[in-house]
Amino acid sequence: MSISSASYVAARATPWQRAQDYLELTKPKIMLMELVTVAVASVVASGGAPQVWLVLHAVLGTLLVGAGACAWNQWLERHSDVLMARTADRPLPAGRLGSREAMLAASLASLSGVIYLGLLTNVLTAALGAASWVLYVGIYTPMKARSPFNTVVGAVAGALPILMGWTAVGGNLGLSAATLFLIVFLWQFPHFMSIAWIYRRQYAAAGLKMLSVVDPSGVRGGAQAVWGALALIPVSLLPALLGVAGPTYFLWALALGVGQLICAALFWLKMTDHSARILLRASLIYLPALLFWLMLGPRG
Repeated sequence: MSISSASYVAARATPWQRAQDYLELTKPKIMLMELVTVAVASVVASGGAPQVWLVLHAVLGTLLVGAGACAWNQWLERHSDVLMARTADRPLPAGRLGSREAMLAASLASLSGVIYLGLLTNVLTAALGAASWVLYVGIYTPMKARSPFNTVVGAVAGALPILMGWTAVGGNLGLSAATLFLIVFLWQFPHFMSIAWIYRRQYAAAGLKMLSVVDPSGVRGGAQAVWGALALIPVSLLPALLGVAGPTYFLWALALGVGQLICAALFWLKMTDHSARILLRASLIYLPALLFWLMLGPRG
C-alpha cells in the first residue's frame, strides 16, 4: 500500500477505530502476560503484602515501556508483516496508521515509561525497563531476519519485566529473583517453538530466520522445546525450596512441568501443526497457573 493510500485509509477511520489500532500496535496479549508477571513478582518480593501504589507504578511504567517497544517492533517489521497472513492486517501494513504517527507514539510511550519508573519506583527498575527495550527493539527485532538465535535474545527481553516487578517494591536481585527470571525465560522456548512451527511457511515467506525456517525438519526446534520444558521442572521447584512458595505450589509446579514436558516431547516426536498447537495451549496454561500458585506465598 502506498503512503498516499495509507493516509487515505487512516483519514477515513473513526476515533474508535483509531483507538483500536493504537491498542493493537501495543500487542495487548503480550503486554497482559508481562503485566501479570510484574504484579506477581511485586507481591512475592514483598512477602504478600506489597505497597499497592508501588505495584501500580511498576505496572503502569512497564505498560508504557512495553507498549512502546511493541509499537517500535511493529514499525520495524511493517514491511515483513505485510508478507505474512497472520500479521498483514496489523495497523501499519494494512495502512490504518501512518508510519510517522506510529513512530512518534512508540517513542513517547517508551521514553515516558522509563522516566515514570525512574521517578516513581527506582532507578534500577527504570534501568531494567530500558534494557528490556534495547534488547527487544534494538537486538531481537533486527536479529529475526539474520539468525535463529533471536529467540534467546527475545526470551531475555521477555523475562526482564518480572525482575522489574521484583525491584520496584525494593526486592534484592538475589537467588529468588534469578529463579523467577529463569522460569519466565525457559518457558518461552516451548511457547515460541510451537508458534514458530505453526507459522513456519509464513516466516519463510517474510525472510525471517526462525529455527523452524533454518531447520525445516523441526528437529532443532523440537529439541529446544523439550530442553526448555525439561529445564523448567527443577527451576520451577526452587521457589518452594527457597521458602518463597509452599508445599502445594511444589506439587502443582511438578504436575504442570511434567504435563508441559509430555506435550513438548510429543511435539518433537510428531512435528505436526496439531502437536504444535497442543504444546502452545499447554504453555498458555502453564505460566498463568504457576504464577497464581506462586503468588499464594509460603503457605500456598
